[in-house]
Amino acid sequence: MDPPGLVVHGKAEPFSAALRSLVNNPRYSDVRFVVGQEQQEIFAHRCLLACRCNFFQRLLGTETGPGMPSPVVLSTVPTEAFLAVLEFLYTNSVKLHRHSVLEVLTAAVEYGLEELREVAVTFGLGPLQEHCVAFIEAHSQEALRTRSFLELSAAALLLLLRSDKLCVDEAELVRAARSWARVGAAVLERSVAEVAAPVVKELRLALLAPVELSALEEQNRQEPLIPVRTRGTGPAPLSSGGTGRWEGAGAAQPTSSGRGATTGLSADGPCSAGGADRGGVEVPRPAERG
Repeated sequence: MDPPGLVVHGKAEPFSAALRSLVNNPRYSDVRFVVGQEQQEIFAHRCLLACRCNFFQRLLGTETGPGMPSPVVLSTVPTEAFLAVLEFLYTNSVKLHRHSVLEVLTAAVEYGLEELREVAVTFGLGPLQEHCVAFIEAHSQEALRTRSFLELSAAALLLLLRSDKLCVDEAELVRAARSWARVGAAVLERSVAEVAAPVVKELRLALLAPVELSALEEQNRQEPLIPVRTRGTGPAPLSSGGTGRWEGAGAAQPTSSGRGATTGLSADGPCSAGGADRGGVEVPRPAERG
């Protein structure tokens, strides 16, 4: 058996710089792309793209005729994002800019570049988060009915529930949160109330009408979602005449995020969100979401 040979590693910087010089370089290029709305022509090298990315391997195929083939039109990807993808494919590194990171992320997902996708997500987490939240705020009702909503993490759902711009009734948001918790309970083999615990305090029960709060109380008896403490022999009701109280640090009443308004749950006296309770105590009703 032959002894193992010596592996010699050259310097990475000159190698990377040499490959980077080939990005969008017509020299030795054997494939052209017409990219973006501006239809900019970009030059590349078929063998390098095909060996680095399965998407381009399928797109470009293996047969080449004499001369430069017809350009490949990619009109949906912005030019700057496509050049960033090429730079990553050629050098295994890329310099990202915050103004274009979302476009690079979209291209990385489309082309199946997992490493680039992870980097783009990490680098552009702030802009990406803001973009997603703004989209959901503008399409609240449609977003709540999607499967993707049910698959949100607790942290992502918390971020949404703290928004003041959701264009949806609070009662519908409570129903959506219950559906989300049911899916999580089935997957994690835990109770609905346990899964919902991290996010349920952000539900603004003070925005519910008395009839909606009563319906929630009845449903909560059948399938606990809102945690309450017990006094005496049974669970405290959520609506008028009850002494229900949120569980949590210090058993404090929750407040609506960004508003400071308390909910209709009270441990100190009977009350009902959104109007006078049976004892005649008026509870102010904060402004609706959105």
